Amino acid sequence: MTGTLVLAGTPIGDVADAPPRLAQELADADVVAAEDTRRLRRLTQALGVQPTGRVVSYFEGNEAARTPELVEALVGGARVLLVTDAGMPSVSDPGYRLVAAAVEKDIKVTAVPGPSAVLTALALSGLPVDRFCFEGFLPRKAGERLSRLREVEGERRTMVYFEAPHRLDDTLAAMAEVFGDGRRAAVCRELTKTYEEVKRGPLGELAAWAAEGVRGEITVVVEGAPEKGAEELDAGELVRRVRVREEAGERRKEAIAAVAAEAKIPKRDVFDAVVAAKNAAHSAP
Repeated sequence: MTGTLVLAGTPIGDVADAPPRLAQELADADVVAAEDTRRLRRLTQALGVQPTGRVVSYFEGNEAARTPELVEALVGGARVLLVTDAGMPSVSDPGYRLVAAAVEKDIKVTAVPGPSAVLTALALSGLPVDRFCFEGFLPRKAGERLSRLREVEGERRTMVYFEAPHRLDDTLAAMAEVFGDGRRAAVCRELTKTYEEVKRGPLGELAAWAAEGVRGEITVVVEGAPEKGAEELDAGELVRRVRVREEAGERRKEAIAAVAAEAKIPKRDVFDAVVAAKNAAHSAP
């Protein structure tokens, strides 16, 4: 008889949030595969439990090599418990390879539900949560990051991202450029920890706030694209609004940004409309 793979959620901040079944699974598992064995040791000490099975590391660097070893244990009848540093395994954490390999071998896979930064941030964001998608981490390089964001420019569902604190300002600025300065968002920092903070506002304002420096674990929730309807502004109206602002003394760059925020559309759309109108005027006889 084959064994069972158990994916267990772990606290994302407050250890008191650990699911009740976690301690029992840690005590009973034949093998505990942990993303960081040192963090696992701190967790077990806090829960007052001592694993009786073998403890092995299972992280991004050895995931591919260690998966066959764990599958072999599962085929042999072992109960293998997989835990990551925080949250649910496989969600931007190690686990997918092992789950896929276990499923291929027709091995039972179950879970101990637990804390999730994705769901916690969604609930606290104040944004619609009836439909959402998780986008994980964006690419580190600016060009690739913009390209990825443009792929979901028209996404209607609320979007959730993870981000490193030192890249947050660049990421929010890129989001403001693609989605529009006025698109609503929430930056959730240090969820369930002592210094938990949820900063809500338009992307443009959040980008300016993050430029001063932000620390801690970050989850960003972004409102989906507005529904397109008959009331949507056409290119001519966008150009007219920019022209009105310019005549009032605003620089074109600021006028474009303001009109984009009002219309809740990306600045690029307004810029393209202004350029097209300018080219059309120059080519007219």
